[in-house]
Amino acid sequence: MRLSRRVALKISRTTTRLVARPTPMGGLVRLGSLYGGWWVPAALLDSTSVCYLAGVGEDVTFDLALVERFGCSVWAFDPTPRARAHVATVDEPRFHFMPVGLWSESKVMRFYAPSDPAHVSHSITNLQQTQGFFEATCRPVAALMHELGHDRLALLKLDIEGAEGPVLDVMLADGVHPTVLCVEFDAAEPPWSTLRRIRRLQKVGYALVRVEDRNYTFVTSAAWLSRSPLRGTSGRWVAHRRTRSANLEPRPTARVRRWRGRCH
Repeated sequence: MRLSRRVALKISRTTTRLVARPTPMGGLVRLGSLYGGWWVPAALLDSTSVCYLAGVGEDVTFDLALVERFGCSVWAFDPTPRARAHVATVDEPRFHFMPVGLWSESKVMRFYAPSDPAHVSHSITNLQQTQGFFEATCRPVAALMHELGHDRLALLKLDIEGAEGPVLDVMLADGVHPTVLCVEFDAAEPPWSTLRRIRRLQKVGYALVRVEDRNYTFVTSAAWLSRSPLRGTSGRWVAHRRTRSANLEPRPTARVRRWRGRCH
């Protein structure tokens, strides 16, 4: 990647972080390594939580920390050859792995190599403008839920090297609204484009509660209100916001069932 392009991307991502200010939420914990960790609301996850984690690479510390702390099952997705080799060493029955990518439709896509061969992450959007690639099957989030028999997601992590925009657009159109949404905004785009994506998530009922580098943690507004530091300080205001957030947050079960009907 040329130096000028790297500088432009760094400026864009810094601007996005400065403008997209998170709303305070209590009970956030950071799980996983310094490289692969994320902030999540501990009170919103438990042993019944269904967690989808897209983008494994060679670091499953976040995945396994979810299992250890909450006793839940996690499903990880990554078609990268080195990721597939890495997860073969994981000995945890609640960790499930599928060598598929996430995309806006079910099809075979090219995953372009990083410019540094020592790096593991490949990109559908060819973030680093390279020539080498491999091909792999991809699925939208709702298609994976249908395949795995899940009606709701407690947590979805998207660390998918610039493909997050199309995946989020189709996910929302399909009526899938995970309670906790962890997104690495990695696309090579100007800050206003990323901010537009963040505003759209807020418009459909998400609150941005934490930003760390390019990692953004959202929770549904209803969940945020239940854990907000402002809860109880003004009963009338909170009640109004609860009603509004309930109206904004669609019923994912019914929408996913309609999506299922299109698959048959």
